[in-house]
Amino acid sequence: MNRERADATRNRAVLVATAREMLAEAGVDKLTMDALAERSGLGKGTVFRRFGTRAGIFMALLDESERAFQGRVLSGPPPLGPGAEPLDRLIAFGRERIRFLLENREIARAGLDGRTPVPFGPPAMVAQMHIRVLLRQMSIGAADLDILAMQLTAALDVPLLLYMPLDGSGPPESAIEDRLALGWEDLVRRVTHPGPANTASSPDD
Repeated sequence: MNRERADATRNRAVLVATAREMLAEAGVDKLTMDALAERSGLGKGTVFRRFGTRAGIFMALLDESERAFQGRVLSGPPPLGPGAEPLDRLIAFGRERIRFLLENREIARAGLDGRTPVPFGPPAMVAQMHIRVLLRQMSIGAADLDILAMQLTAALDVPLLLYMPLDGSGPPESAIEDRLALGWEDLVRRVTHPGPANTASSPDD
């Protein structure tokens, strides 16, 4: 790695770490390009070169979290990681993905600037491929496995999950997460084992 690339890598790491500190201290609204440049001690031009726009800062933060999430899917403990039955892995994937989106919703919303692929381009494609692999392992006889995987991915990554009212006026966040997770399990079980054999429990039971 040459000196210029090493400097760029170091500067990006400094900016991402500084952005996380600012986010934890003051929230999304206070994290601006100017504020990040001042806090990090790097020039504003450096910030623009690394991120392009303010939304780019949040996409960089989300990208790091996405990498950690994907690492858990690929090599973490079961049932999210390898070693469990495909159905159990698919249910666990949806539950953890819902939790991930809710935990990162403020960052994800701030990263949407009209130019960002929705739902977030590459991460959605990775999710879709993972879901397709699990469906194929279950041999469910789908008419079109690619389309089914795409539709199940959309059930997890649509912007609706990022804009749910979680301002304290409705049910607690934990209750919303539980309902979404149960809804995902119910959907998956119905798709993979259609009929009355569905065993996901309802909050009304």
